[in-house]
Amino acid sequence: MENEIITADYAASKKKVDDVLALQKITADDLSSLTRMERDYLSETITDSLNSLKGEEKDNFLCKVDAIIAPASKNQFWEHNHHLISEAISRLMRQYGYMPSNNAIARETGLSRPTIVKHLKEYKTSPEFAAETERFRFMTPKLLAAVYKRGCEGDMRAAKLYFEMTGSLIKQRAGNIVNSQNNFLQINNTILSAETLQKLSSEQLNQIEHMIREIGDAR
Repeated sequence: MENEIITADYAASKKKVDDVLALQKITADDLSSLTRMERDYLSETITDSLNSLKGEEKDNFLCKVDAIIAPASKNQFWEHNHHLISEAISRLMRQYGYMPSNNAIARETGLSRPTIVKHLKEYKTSPEFAAETERFRFMTPKLLAAVYKRGCEGDMRAAKLYFEMTGSLIKQRAGNIVNSQNNFLQINNTILSAETLQKLSSEQLNQIEHMIREIGDAR
């Protein structure tokens, strides 16, 4: 008798969750009548569906449950899609030697073509992309220090890379100065414009950097 009651309760709870999942769009109000156990069951069912569905079926299901998905989960979906798309592009380019089409990326990832198009179009304005870019930027000094260390140990390629990187910084700074001074600098009778700086080689920029450092040390 007790088992029959448990079975009946389970069946009633499952029907309530199935009725919610049958809705065209699920909102927070639709969950108000669910118990904690039923909410957990709904969450597990949604997770299983997202893991099994692909392409446009997955897009349609995400649209259905969008209003009840937490922002943190949406961020995880974006990061997961970004990883899938990045890996697929890299893998297909290694295999075929050219940039794959959106259809090829969709087939490789299991994502829909509209999702691929939307992600590629909007990823630069996404907060998640900005956060990812900042993480890479945060690691730049550590990488530069590692290159500097290898150069000091006698690795000429590392030394060259270090000077190219620091020379690029000098070039960027010089460009900023030029822009603030009507697009040129005049030293005696010599005019140093932005166009001139852009034509300088890495070696020439390094020489300028070296002279600037000597002036700074003399002070």
